[in-house]
Amino acid sequence: MEVVQKIYICCCWKIYNMKELLTRSLSGLLYVSILLLSIFISKYTFLGIFLIFGIITIYEFQKLIYLKNKRLYVIFITLIIVLNLFQEKLYFYLILPVLALTIITELFLVKDLVTIRIIPMFEKRKYGTSIFYLITSIVFLTLVPNYTGKYEPIIIAGVFFITWCNDTFAYLIGKNFGKHKLLERISPKKTIEGFIGGFIFSLLAGYLIFIFSDTLSIEIWLITSIIMSIFGTLGDLIQSKFKRQAGAKDSGTIMPGHGGIYDRLDSVIFASPFLYIFLQILKYVS
Repeated sequence: MEVVQKIYICCCWKIYNMKELLTRSLSGLLYVSILLLSIFISKYTFLGIFLIFGIITIYEFQKLIYLKNKRLYVIFITLIIVLNLFQEKLYFYLILPVLALTIITELFLVKDLVTIRIIPMFEKRKYGTSIFYLITSIVFLTLVPNYTGKYEPIIIAGVFFITWCNDTFAYLIGKNFGKHKLLERISPKKTIEGFIGGFIFSLLAGYLIFIFSDTLSIEIWLITSIIMSIFGTLGDLIQSKFKRQAGAKDSGTIMPGHGGIYDRLDSVIFASPFLYIFLQILKYVS
């Protein structure tokens, strides 16, 4: 009788895992499909979907830091519309100052990540972090495919492809070969081996994009891969620290098996200002 019970429990567990894997796969496929379709249909569908994603992400982030402020949504909607419509005209007067404040804020978050146990989030800092870490980073992500003044969907699609490759192979290699923890007190499952594996495969992803597209040079795609891998990993760790402080496993439940939209975008959001400034330097140097 005991053997039968063990077999029954084992079968139930396998069925549960299969259902969870199927749910996770379908949810992920739907997310990727919506994202890529919005990117390749037009600039406006891309902006539209990120307007929605951004609002959801702000809501999820506010829950993590115990903040309720509707003005943040107004600031986000205003910035994403105005900066995308008047990118060239407002570049020196608004975009550069906002970019500088965003990068400074993110560097402070990196400092807090490695030097202190809890990221200080007193009332005034909650607003500053919400604006100059989350909101402006999402806005700069939407500016990336327009950095030349012309919408180039393959650039932003390539950025996501590199990020997905980095995350996927960091997980797979870390799970199977990881022995040395990357930052155990924040994310116990992340390993140095996983980071190196993700880094290498992100470079491979950048190379493949160069081979199959006619946009940027091989050097630019490889540097883009490096930026997305390093800063994407930092963004993921910072989000993990926010979740740990809030006592939450995920930022939301909108994507079954994956968590929230913030969980899916944390890496690419954090890396976007650094990628944008690199592309801008490239634009003005060349």
